[in-house]
Amino acid sequence: MLYLVATPIGHLDDITLRALEILRSVDIVLSEDTRRTGRLLKHYGISARQMAYHEHNEQRAVPKALAVLEQGRDLALVTDAGTPGIADPGYRLVQAAIQAEIPVSMAPGPSAPVMALVLSGLPVHRFSFCGFPPRRPTARRRYLEADADRVDTLIYFESPHRVHALIADALEAFGDRRAALANDLTKLHEKIDRSPLSLLCEETRDRRLRGEFILLVEGRSG
Repeated sequence: MLYLVATPIGHLDDITLRALEILRSVDIVLSEDTRRTGRLLKHYGISARQMAYHEHNEQRAVPKALAVLEQGRDLALVTDAGTPGIADPGYRLVQAAIQAEIPVSMAPGPSAPVMALVLSGLPVHRFSFCGFPPRRPTARRRYLEADADRVDTLIYFESPHRVHALIADALEAFGDRRAALANDLTKLHEKIDRSPLSLLCEETRDRRLRGEFILLVEGRSG
């Protein structure tokens, strides 16, 4: 059995009882970052064997993990934080397991995009998770322009080093729409700034930003 296990996005107490039970019972935990997952396992007194599984070794790791699963052993897949497969490695392994007719289950839990959406105050009945935009300015602008006519709330991940550039490009692509900027959700300095894109652009200009950011933009009206 392959288990996808959602882990805390910040606050360690957000892990579920079922997730802990699975992590204790599986033969191997596939971890995006074995050191980070190791701290989580140690916090809950779990001694589990780990195997690295991340975007840089995914092509090699999938056949190895599949071979273990085909032996009838159980694996748990975790990422650095949140739900596996959402802007994190996991899709290829899930696809391979399904094609091999290996059972796949999940211990649901924290998801940063969903938490940010609910807290944003923006419409939640239709939304699109757009992941990380391209790093290069020209490619990023084209990426945003492709979303300009969408009516659903748009959700983007971005690093602190490029979040201002993302907001500035979004302002140019979308106009001055309602938006929200979520920072370090569930952590000590959690912040949700609910402002139009123009204000978010000013507030992030010339500031030293830290942590993980999620930009949410209201869809096109009318």
